[in-house]
Amino acid sequence: MSDPKLAPYGSWKSPITAELIVAETIGLSSLRLDNNNLYWLESRPNEGGRNVIVQLDHKGAMRDINAAPFNVRTRVHEYGGGAYLVSDDVVYFSNFADQGIYRQAISDALSEPEPVTPQPEARTPDAPANDRYADGIMDRHRKRLICIREDHSEPSAEAVNSVVALDLESGVSTTLASGYDFYSSPRLSPDGNHLVWLCWNHPNMPWDGTELHQAELDADGNVVRSWKITGGEDDAVFQPEWSPDGTLYFVSDRSGWWNLYRYAHGNIGAIFELAAEFGSPHWGFGICNYGFRSADEIICTYSDRATDCLASIEVNSGKLTIIPPAYTSLGGIRVDEGTVYMLAASPTDFSCIVKLTLDSGQQQVIKRCNELELEQGYASIPEAIEYPTEDGLTAHGFYYPPLNKDFAAPATEKPPLLVKVHGGPTSATDNSLSLQIQYWTSRGVAILDVNYGGSTGYGRDYRSRLNGQWGVVDVNDTVNGANFLIKRGDVDADRLAIRGGSAGGYTTLAVLTFRDLFKAGASYYGVSDLESLAKDTHKFESRYLDTIVGPYPADLETYQERSPIHHIDQLSCPVIFFQGLEDQVVPPSQAEAMVDALRDKGLPVAYLPFEGEQHGFRKAENIKRSLDAEFYFYSRVFQFEPADEIEPVKIENM
Repeated sequence: MSDPKLAPYGSWKSPITAELIVAETIGLSSLRLDNNNLYWLESRPNEGGRNVIVQLDHKGAMRDINAAPFNVRTRVHEYGGGAYLVSDDVVYFSNFADQGIYRQAISDALSEPEPVTPQPEARTPDAPANDRYADGIMDRHRKRLICIREDHSEPSAEAVNSVVALDLESGVSTTLASGYDFYSSPRLSPDGNHLVWLCWNHPNMPWDGTELHQAELDADGNVVRSWKITGGEDDAVFQPEWSPDGTLYFVSDRSGWWNLYRYAHGNIGAIFELAAEFGSPHWGFGICNYGFRSADEIICTYSDRATDCLASIEVNSGKLTIIPPAYTSLGGIRVDEGTVYMLAASPTDFSCIVKLTLDSGQQQVIKRCNELELEQGYASIPEAIEYPTEDGLTAHGFYYPPLNKDFAAPATEKPPLLVKVHGGPTSATDNSLSLQIQYWTSRGVAILDVNYGGSTGYGRDYRSRLNGQWGVVDVNDTVNGANFLIKRGDVDADRLAIRGGSAGGYTTLAVLTFRDLFKAGASYYGVSDLESLAKDTHKFESRYLDTIVGPYPADLETYQERSPIHHIDQLSCPVIFFQGLEDQVVPPSQAEAMVDALRDKGLPVAYLPFEGEQHGFRKAENIKRSLDAEFYFYSRVFQFEPADEIEPVKIENM
């Protein structure tokens, strides 16, 4: 083995290229079980981000279910999720182009699906129908789907959300629950006589407070009566499920942590109390963190300081037993008697679908998001760090030092640091293996992935730190994380950059505007004007800022004080912007206003808009271009020479 070549940080030659990332990587989500067959969704960048249902049958054969151009994705809440279900070898799914519900028999996979919802002439890719559907379940007793509907038929009014039943023969819908601003998680009891759902109103988000309701149904499926079981303004109920014997379970954070509860005979009781999170933020539909091995045993995942565990809970005794899979990030759990299927990842494992046999402990990887065998010596292993921040509190993050077995930097040099800010802001990052992070570290750039106050996985108190403080707490925690690494001697204080997407893009722009620590930044579809966001975004998040900033317009002054667009005079470093031109969450006007202001001020600025992209990039060519363009931008700012030839980016004022 030859000695590493001496080269400056940032100029290391890496085998982890943007081409490799987009060519090899797919998204995996939404596991489903039906008749001993496993299903999941694959998001494929090389097919324009198309979502494909894949089946692994009980004999081990794998195949696609929906052929192009069908794309399994719903726009309910814009973030979607819960876009398909499988029942008795028939798949029902939401098609992205027209938002209609289609059905497809597994025996006719890759044939033309049949529409379930009415197909008006207006339902085209450019003018989809006004109704959208998500989070469906099958009501076998009555041959219908029960799901969430979002009605956009009144252009001048807010969309209307409700729980509806869709007759599978006529496509006619019947409203089962309405009147609240939002609904999710309709779940039918095993005998078909009771239906539960979650609901909440503005300004709450589902991690602030939701209500769990139950309805009694008659033989025809009509609601006889309904009532609230639990929940409220300060109780975020999550994932209601019926056990095989008809007992209702759910997750609640009434104790300050998302723990499991049972509702029986009119009483609510905790199954197991732990200072850990058995729930997660409800950004998308269909999140599943637990399932039933039997009426007496739950298999679940929970998060302890952003590291996930798998466990078994005996519901009567409350005994919890850790099940030791070799993974630290777990989700999407599905249980079939003695077998568990789940999405899993770790610092050394790409996201994958894993089958675990409970009695033997045997594990089998069914599908990886990336089949690349990353050679040892190129993958940086993160260090979980805790560091002091404002008001005597502690913040969290993962630090990735540069690593490339082929290169070493001069002893007198410290690496540049790129701080990565997750979106949400009510979300979290984890330590799972990511080629997009290793792209940087294998080139000699250190990464700090921050879980600032407001992130999930650390309890309700930590999550609530952001209430009224977005643009303050996240900014402080991000800056303090970088300073922690500087003081520890890990990174070069003169070569600090920051990047973030969506809400992380806002924090990025706020840090660059209101603090002078960082020397460059990248905003991916980030928020620059909080007031514009409050006035011009989709229904799901239209009142989100009431909680994390303040009521609008009563707190207009706060909105303006924390909006980077109003304080360009304080921003004095180069910034690159990436934006999808069809983004309905953060409209392009947000990025374009910042670009214009920086251009007029004479600061180095670059702008890359992408046709056909929404909130988050899904097309391979755009993912590749944005990653390489960001690296090129930093190479110009920090004056290091990339080892690869990269298509130049037009940087104005440089």
